[in-house]
Formats: sequence, C-alpha cells, structure tokens
Amino acid sequence: MPLDSTDKRLLAALQTDAHLTAEALGEVLALSPSQAGRRRQKLEAEGYIEGYTARLNPERLGLSVQAFVQVQMATHEPDRVRTFARTVALRPEIVSAWTLTGEADYLLRVYCADLRELNTLIHGILLPHPAVARVQSQIVMDQFKADAPLPT
Repeated sequence: MPLDSTDKRLLAALQTDAHLTAEALGEVLALSPSQAGRRRQKLEAEGYIEGYTARLNPERLGLSVQAFVQVQMATHEPDRVRTFARTVALRPEIVSAWTLTGEADYLLRVYCADLRELNTLIHGILLPHPAVARVQSQIVMDQFKADAPLPT
C-alpha cells in the first residue's frame, strides 16, 4: 500500500524523535491523538517501522576508533560462508555488515576502544578465518555527517 503525505510526515517525525507520543504526533500531523496513534500502529504492522532504538555516543562509551573493514573471501563454499557470517554476527564491535559487489565481498562497520582492539579483530579473528582471503581497513578520521534519517 503506498504511503500518503501524512504517513511520510509521520515517519519523518519519528525518525527525528521516536519518543513522540500520540498527542505530539497528532499536533505535528494536524490529527487527533487517536488517529495519529492508529496510523503509527498501521505503519508498524505493515513493516515500515521496524523498531525503536536509542542512538548512543561511541566516544562516551570508550569506543574511540571507528573503521570500515572490507573482506574478500577465498571461497564462497556455503558452510564456510555461514561460519563467517556467524562470526560477524557474534562480534559486538562489528555493528553492521553488508554484502557487496566488486572486489570486496563484505563491508563491516566496526567500533573499537583503540587500535590494539581493531588489530586483534582483524589479525586474530577475521584473517585467520578459513573463508577469508584478504582484509582491508579504513579508519574513520572524522564523521562530518551523522547517520541521517531515511528519505520519506
């Protein structure tokens, strides 16, 4: 079902502040609180809204190194790929992972306390994996645009 302009405004408002009550959403959308609440519930039920999370400050948590790690596989044998995916899923410092086209097979976004921890992840966990051929990392010097809301 296509989204109307009110649904799009509701999604944009929730991406800015997921704590908005039905009353506050109603004010933003010029709807009654019950109408705004029903629209939110409908968008949740239809899968437009997958969940609500808090955005944490990595530096306040002692995670001073952010890096992107490209992984090139030596094999795409299904069992080895599954064990690699399981390894990635279990590592808390890997906060997101993508399958790519091109030279690298995977791109991992990583937060570590320091360079030693990043080194341990790369040389102690990723490179020794039997499916991995090559790992290349880029350390983030500065993030000048924060992760932004999706366009609606």
